[in-house]
Amino acid sequence: MENNRKEQERAELHRTIWNMANDLRGSVDGWDFKQYVLGMLFYRYISENITAYINAGEWEAGNTEFDYAKLSDEEAEQAREDLVKTKGFFILPSELFENVRARAKDDENLNETLEQIFSNIEASAQGTESEDNFKGLFDDIDVNSNKLGNTVVKRNEKLVKLMNSVGEMKLGDYKDNTIDAFGDAYEFLMGMYASNAGKSGGEYYTPQEVSELLTHLTLVGKTEVNKVYDPACGSGSLLLKFAKILGKENVRQGFFGQEINITTYNLCRINMFLHDIDYDKFDIALGDTLTDPQHWDDEPFEAIVSNPPYSIKWKGDNDPILINDPRFSPAGVLAPKSKADLAFIMHSLSWLATNGTAAIVCFPGVMYRGGAEKKIRQYLIDNNYIDCIIQLPDNLFYGTSIATCIMVLKKSKSENSTLFIDASKEFVKVTNNNKLTQKNIETILNAFKDRKDIEHFARLVPNSEIAEQDYNLSVSTYVEQEDTREKIDIVALNAEIEKIVAREQVLREEIDKIIAEIEVGK
Repeated sequence: MENNRKEQERAELHRTIWNMANDLRGSVDGWDFKQYVLGMLFYRYISENITAYINAGEWEAGNTEFDYAKLSDEEAEQAREDLVKTKGFFILPSELFENVRARAKDDENLNETLEQIFSNIEASAQGTESEDNFKGLFDDIDVNSNKLGNTVVKRNEKLVKLMNSVGEMKLGDYKDNTIDAFGDAYEFLMGMYASNAGKSGGEYYTPQEVSELLTHLTLVGKTEVNKVYDPACGSGSLLLKFAKILGKENVRQGFFGQEINITTYNLCRINMFLHDIDYDKFDIALGDTLTDPQHWDDEPFEAIVSNPPYSIKWKGDNDPILINDPRFSPAGVLAPKSKADLAFIMHSLSWLATNGTAAIVCFPGVMYRGGAEKKIRQYLIDNNYIDCIIQLPDNLFYGTSIATCIMVLKKSKSENSTLFIDASKEFVKVTNNNKLTQKNIETILNAFKDRKDIEHFARLVPNSEIAEQDYNLSVSTYVEQEDTREKIDIVALNAEIEKIVAREQVLREEIDKIIAEIEVGK
């Protein structure tokens, strides 16, 4: 029953978002529109979050009539310092989403009102521990953009529409909601844009099922981890899978990541808040992980998951300092300038705790190409850091049909061998894409846990054999594919062909007869 209600709520929420997208899409191109909706969703969320928090405290103290939204700004001001300490930010009652929305259609300066409020919310965190988590969060919601309309009146009409649409989303009191509604709305929007945006979508979006597999791979045998890290975290959905699967309280020190694109970095921080992760439990940094890594001084991570960008260019050996970087120097060589893939692997290995696991999506080329990449693979195998390579089906990701792999890294393995799993057939077809089902995920995970040979599916290979194969890590080198071709009886086939040819001859003669008759009758 509970599940049914969940699905209904989710379906209704998705319908609302879809209609809103169609309604507003006319004026704002898809990608930009997403920032506006997510920004407004975020504004509504933190307004309700802080209101619910203050109200709960007052109700517990017996003041059941209390409602923060109805308080005067002067009265509310007294609680500012305290709230910034616990929540990381502060919003005056008059600046709460519900109150601004109620006045919106009569406010001819709505754009200025919103701009001021966004700036006040960010300013409330200034000079405090939460400053980094709030700074620039509303930068991408430009309320004065011509994209919203070419006059102030038109822009404000759009903003009213946007506030009403987000206000009408049934997100309930976020405490008793059966679905993680705000987070769910966010994920749905991201997925919706990924599938529409093709290539550009794939760069920031990992399908839910792949995220789930990556998360489970790093959690085998664990019910909690110190923290989780993604070196190319995009909008943070991989990190947040841990909150969903383990419960956020079991990620003891929180969620860490780095992202190079400023818009996506802002979305990632918003996503953390929308999933109710408090400001002191996440640390998302902006910048290039390979050349300017943050979190350098943090203790190593027990869980690392990532779907880093495929084959991007980086400085590589153009930068003489990089070869002495303790993340890359152990392999004695840097990943090629045109293909940074294995630099992400080396970086992740370096950040990994001794008892930790990293699961990283890789492009197939890095498994077999020669040169520097082969030397890095040799370093990884000779030091026994690779736990498992999993071949995934093709067409799983938006924007690329290529069949990717997952590389699982560990620092303290008990045996000197590497597991290869061929999961290329583990999928169901959904429209143009392939999708992992729960059953597919379980099949892969069971093989991963058991580390036993399964014909045509899994094989535990001694590292010495990998060395003999010139450090080729392609799954097909070690797991033989099942031959599903039909066996054909050539004699019977020839007889069949002879029959068809004879029959064709008869038909030809009959057609000739008919034509002759028609011509005679003309």
